[in-house]
Amino acid sequence: MSVYLIVEIEVRNQEMYRQYVEKVPKVIAEFGGRYLSQGGRIRPLSGDWNPERIVIREFPSLEQLQGCFSPPAYQKIAPSEPNQPFPVLL
Repeated sequence: MSVYLIVEIEVRNQEMYRQYVEKVPKVIAEFGGRYLSQGGRIRPLSGDWNPERIVIREFPSLEQLQGCFSPPAYQKIAPSEPNQPFPVLL
């Protein structure tokens, strides 16, 4: 059964984010993941939540999603700067 990962990202370091965006698709694909949506304008239907960037990814299974975001596969490319917040993963 497919599982979906919704990521809220706040970019504080453009260069670090650019490097991350160049590397992460390969890691996502290695675990069978694919992008359903990335970036674009966010228009909340209610409330005051206004994220800067949302990315939606699909994985074939929970095990593949978990494998993708566990060491060492993902951690070697994850943002490591103290001022760069880790993305909110749902």
